[in-house]
Formats: sequence, C-alpha cells, structure tokens
Amino acid sequence: MSLLELHEITASYGASQALFGVSLEIAEGEVLALMGRNGMGKSTTVRCLCGMMAAGGVRRFAGQDIGRLPSHRVARLGVGLVPEGRRCFRDLTVTENLIAAARPGHWDQVKVEVLFPRLAERRGQVAGTLSGGEQQMLAIGRALMTNPRLLVLDEATEGLAPLVRQEIWDALGVLKRDSGLSILVVDKALAELAQVADRAVILERGRSVWDGVFAEVKGEVAERYLGV
Repeated sequence: MSLLELHEITASYGASQALFGVSLEIAEGEVLALMGRNGMGKSTTVRCLCGMMAAGGVRRFAGQDIGRLPSHRVARLGVGLVPEGRRCFRDLTVTENLIAAARPGHWDQVKVEVLFPRLAERRGQVAGTLSGGEQQMLAIGRALMTNPRLLVLDEATEGLAPLVRQEIWDALGVLKRDSGLSILVVDKALAELAQVADRAVILERGRSVWDGVFAEVKGEVAERYLGV
C-alpha cells in the first residue's frame, strides 16, 4: 500500500485555477521527485498535500483520508515539510528551532547535528544570523525532529551556494540510504536528483503528464517537459 496517494487533485487561488488533475503516489521508503518548469503547480501541490489550502480530488496518507484535515493534523500524522524559503524562527536559537516542534522518535538533536555538523557549531546562535545554507539545514533538521514518515522538501537547494547545495544533497543521500524515510523532493537539479530519486512525476500546466522511474528522465522527456 502506498504511504501517500494524491488522485486528480484540483485547486484554485480565488477565481484562478492552478491544478487541473495532479496524481502521484509514494511508497514506504521511496524518494519521489516532483518536477516541471516554473509555475506548473509543484508548490501548490505541496500546499494541498500538507493541508494548507482547499483542494478537490483524493488525498490519502497511511490509508487515512486527509482531504479535510488542517495542516497541523496532517503534520501530526507524519508529514514533515521543509517549505520554500526556509522560514525558520529568526529570533530563536538553533537549538530552540530544533526542539520547537520535536516529537519522540528516532530523530533527536544529536542525530540532526551528526547529519549537519554546522548546526552543532551554532547551537546557541540566533537563526536570523545564519547564512541561507545554514538556515536551510536548520529547516530540514527541524522537520526531521518531528520524526515524520514522509519528508517533503520544496526547492530545498534553490539559491544556495554550490558547496552548501552539495552538503544538502549529500545529507539527502544519507537519509535515503540509512533512514528508510519516504521523501518528496521538489527540485530542478537533474544530476543531483539522479543520485537519490527512485521515481519522478512531472507537472505541466497543473496536470500530471509523466510518471516513471527517474532514470528515464532524459532525452525527449527532459527536453519536452523540463526544457533541458
């Protein structure tokens, strides 16, 4: 049974429809890349999945209908979101950010600091004074501290320096290899995604238009839907 099922999701911003039929599934322990050109509905799909906006269609997580649940209840079921733009608590320290929404489980502050050693060096530092890359590491660590079954990363490496981007991709590789987490990654980096993603779903104009193993995201598929 799939951990996450989205079927024919539709959504609108006021009178403007953004999603016209998005479908995807993620199995336990699977890494799925959600891809598409800018403005095709990827972040809106994430918002619908996490209960942050109303949507039509079927949304199920761990066999439970989550279509009418508010975002905090979706999170409590085991969906950990790393939102676009990081959104750390800027006036709290690194440690305070990590423990703010922590729940019991495998992931604790020690394990997060092993994954991201920079956070151990900056435990007492206020988040607003961290670099963009360090804030992104903190956002991922904070999501892991909720001990989710599904980790959702929305453009987690966007706008970061190459060395920091690589640190984050390396951490995702560790998560895939060692944690057994299911992961949904919204990103454009084909080479890096190829190291971690099992499958991909591609969106175009608010619809799912391609679904398959990630190794097939190349040639005509990449050129037609991703412009690469």
